[in-house]
Amino acid sequence: MTIVETQHATYTSLRPIGELDANSSIYMDEKIGTMIPDGKVNIHIDCSDLTYISSAGLGVFISYLDDIQKLEGKIAFSNMRESVRDVFDLLGLTTLVPIISTQEEAANLFNK
Repeated sequence: MTIVETQHATYTSLRPIGELDANSSIYMDEKIGTMIPDGKVNIHIDCSDLTYISSAGLGVFISYLDDIQKLEGKIAFSNMRESVRDVFDLLGLTTLVPIISTQEEAANLFNK
């Protein structure tokens, strides 16, 4: 898996390419783990190239939710394939984080 990082004025976009499973989730964990101490707490996950996510992959995001919220940040997801969205629904993550449709919606969300 590759993670493409793009810095915007008020948030950072991460675009995972490939599968986010037990083996590759360590890379996402390391990426987010280095962003938060740097003050990058508004995080947009662009799922357009995410072909699969496991519960371990989702666990990475869940593990950082409290830290991000305590620092008054937000995490949001966009451009999900139906199979990825189904995993979010199954594990109840859609009730904890915003699921948006586009990059433009991310910009609006993080500029509030």
